[in-house]
Amino acid sequence: MDAENKILLTEHLEELRQRLMNCLVAVAFGFIGCYCFKEYLFEILKQPLAGTEFIVTAIHEGFFTYMKVALIFGLLVAAPVILYQFWVFVAPGLYKNEKKLFFPILFLSSFFFIGGALFGYFIVFPIGFKFLLTVTPSDIIPRLSMREYLSFSSKLLVAFGLVFELPLILTLMAKLGIVTADFLKKNRKYALLLFFIGSAILTPPDVITQVMMAFPMMLLYEISILGAVVFGRKHSEDETQ
Repeated sequence: MDAENKILLTEHLEELRQRLMNCLVAVAFGFIGCYCFKEYLFEILKQPLAGTEFIVTAIHEGFFTYMKVALIFGLLVAAPVILYQFWVFVAPGLYKNEKKLFFPILFLSSFFFIGGALFGYFIVFPIGFKFLLTVTPSDIIPRLSMREYLSFSSKLLVAFGLVFELPLILTLMAKLGIVTADFLKKNRKYALLLFFIGSAILTPPDVITQVMMAFPMMLLYEISILGAVVFGRKHSEDETQ
């Protein structure tokens, strides 16, 4: 029996290694393809600050910034392959009902994350960045570092993407019986406080950007309550288990 378990473990590890290699190859091809359009991709990222001058503060900054831009977009291009490899690896160990839930959860998590990133890019960036630039003294010409802007903007995009996962997470918790719609309603005021604290941590130290993250979180929380009402575990389900 032990020998059989060792063989199975070895097979799983070998399959995992192969899946990871496939993912790395996909990322490599995505990176190479995106690097060919690195200037255009960086132009997309800095579009909310169109007209602002960018500088480099080190001789290698431009090169490594473009490398990071290509890697970020390369990961996005390779995401379908990565998700497929993950699915092929875990699918044999899932029950039939779990397999049915996998794709809806995967689709919704991707939808909310992309929606959050797009909200940050199209709504928050133009308003928040321009507000930050308006507080700069009039006798100082703002010239932004490529490296700092890429780091700052990419972190904000990821933050907004993760924040928009809130309805899915709370709805799943309600489905599992961890929370209920009544619990979410009763703790609405505490959630509001946490949203503003979280926004202050995740966003720049200005009220405009913080509010622009906190208010969508409040709306997403209300959507979560609706999701908990519709999909939450019912008392009849608890009694039959």
